[in-house]
Amino acid sequence: MTSEESHETSDLCDAVSSDKMVCGDPSSTSLDVMDTDVNLPSFVTNGEPSVEPVNASNNGVTSVSELEMVEFKVVHNKQTYNIRYPLDETVEHLKIHIEELTNVPASMQKVMFKGLMKDAETLREQNVTNNAKIMVIGSTFNDVLAVNEPAAKAKVDGAKVESSSKEPLCKQKIHKTVLDKYGKPDDVMPGIKSKREPLPRLPIVGMYNKSGAKVRLTFKLENDQLWIGTKERTEKVALNSIKAIVSEEIEGNEEYHLMALQLGPTELSRYWIYWIPAQYVDAIKDAILGNWQYF
Repeated sequence: MTSEESHETSDLCDAVSSDKMVCGDPSSTSLDVMDTDVNLPSFVTNGEPSVEPVNASNNGVTSVSELEMVEFKVVHNKQTYNIRYPLDETVEHLKIHIEELTNVPASMQKVMFKGLMKDAETLREQNVTNNAKIMVIGSTFNDVLAVNEPAAKAKVDGAKVESSSKEPLCKQKIHKTVLDKYGKPDDVMPGIKSKREPLPRLPIVGMYNKSGAKVRLTFKLENDQLWIGTKERTEKVALNSIKAIVSEEIEGNEEYHLMALQLGPTELSRYWIYWIPAQYVDAIKDAILGNWQYF
């Protein structure tokens, strides 16, 4: 793999992982913690049994040894957990176990496998097979509390803040470096200044991220997902997992914008995209922030 491809692969994951997030399709943002006082069946995590199998053949209860098990991986914040779990247990029960591993409350987890997994369905009904990879999005309570601390604790010198806010994004060093290094893409889509258009039916292409890797955006509104694709991979991101959007026109090329999709609770999780056609910026914001409509 070339150095560029390596940057390309890690760029999106870096944006997600900086806030303990993983790309996926969240469905719950409640801070209520699911009651964990539940009798779960025996399973094995990372190769070690969590409890000894129970021999319940004499009282009519199926023993763990008789259950059909499935082995898969759960990925959260770049951490991979090897899990062996009953195939006919529900996703809701699996979330309780994931909470024990990650400290992410079950009620705040977004569990993804070929889309958002449904709590009431079993792993069998969700077609989970051996060696499958399940992605988990969610923050611990400590992360949430840290984000909601008084803004005063996060403020820096007022003069510096004011100066920074007046400086266009495209002139800031981090973005100017990217724009100067990679320039305007040859295959960028035509941009139209001061005009608003609905999202195109085809993917928006011809852009790149901060590593210079080509990016395409495909909106799957019927699934409430945004697919962020590069040459190396495609991440299916739930629209309601994107916390904020920042965009600004590129000076000298006002028909294009640079845009950040905030994939986690803080600015560290921003995923930057350059050379987005200006006429689609409002439609992108509306689709992601929940104000979209069909044109």
